[in-house]
Amino acid sequence: MTLDVSPVTDAAPSLTGLTIRAIETVPVRVPLERVFRGSYYQMSHRSTIVTRVHTEEGVVGEAYAGDEDAALLDIDEIIHREIEPRLVGEDAMAVERCWSLARPATFDILRDRRLGLVACASVDAAIWDAVGKALGQPLWRLWGGYRNTIPMISIGGYYDSPLSIEDEIAVLKDRGLAGMKFKVGGADPVADAERFRRAREAAGADFALAADANQGWTVAEAVTFCSRVADLDLLWMEEPCRWHNDRRAMRDVRYTTGARVCAGQSEFSAGGARDLMVEGAIDVCNFDASWTGGPSEWRRVAAMATTFDVSMGHHEEPQLSSHLLASIPHGLYSECFDPQRDPIWWNLIANRPPLVDGHITLPDRPGLGWELDEEYIRFHRVDAA
Repeated sequence: MTLDVSPVTDAAPSLTGLTIRAIETVPVRVPLERVFRGSYYQMSHRSTIVTRVHTEEGVVGEAYAGDEDAALLDIDEIIHREIEPRLVGEDAMAVERCWSLARPATFDILRDRRLGLVACASVDAAIWDAVGKALGQPLWRLWGGYRNTIPMISIGGYYDSPLSIEDEIAVLKDRGLAGMKFKVGGADPVADAERFRRAREAAGADFALAADANQGWTVAEAVTFCSRVADLDLLWMEEPCRWHNDRRAMRDVRYTTGARVCAGQSEFSAGGARDLMVEGAIDVCNFDASWTGGPSEWRRVAAMATTFDVSMGHHEEPQLSSHLLASIPHGLYSECFDPQRDPIWWNLIANRPPLVDGHITLPDRPGLGWELDEEYIRFHRVDAA
């Protein structure tokens, strides 16, 4: 659904409320230059939904969230069929109320839970952008204001990369990134440890290196890997173990090896992230705002994490994560992909700031502060059949 509306405004009007008039969405799907393969998955496209919340007062909240591909139009339909009717006429400044009104979109037990969660996240992020614009404040400040910069690492080390490990790291360093999250878990742990050793030798001591197994290993295999890279300054070991008993498994890896363990992106709720912390399974929680209902839910997890001395990360989505992580004292690294793996981040945001000394400096403009490239949106938009 596309509305004939005036451009998004950055002005901070004098108002006490924001009455939601309509929700506009533009599904976007971009083919990747090659197929990217992790431990047990592969990706050929990058997709998202640009969501705009229009208000009677003229403020328009705009955000994009999620990377679901096959279900892109299903999520778009959920926004308009289930969420928009509940929110029209509501006050966007009442963020928690809007979040609660949208929540029933996640209640259908016969469909993939993530469809409703991404739909809710798309709207929640756009509402927060509208609130920031109405108050004249960037979201990194509105959400806590701890700092306005955050270091950024890239996700890479894919098994089928056309570049050698050494060449890929050289490219990332030239791009100004602070580090790399290196894919493992698709090979035996001894071979992956040797791959990781090559990465450290190429990167040098001042380049952060995490490892991500995408739930690919048993406990014994994960322990083997972590033990073999114990001298290589492993930033964290992410999702080392298979899904069926992963909390206890990650706890065992953490306690056995002393490696910092990261997980949370596969959880659907703040409660799931809480249980990771309660069971001592993680040192870093990379809860994903786009996959779990929006920035509102992520901020609940970040608040809980302070009580467990757990640091916060965020699974990809730098357009949201950079604001969230910069706003709090225990936020670590924002994550991005190579431009070939996430052309949306590198091309959709017209005013994306350059990386300086491994850090991204967030805009002072109200809300998220991003200017989206309308020509790029038009070229890659997907319309319902």
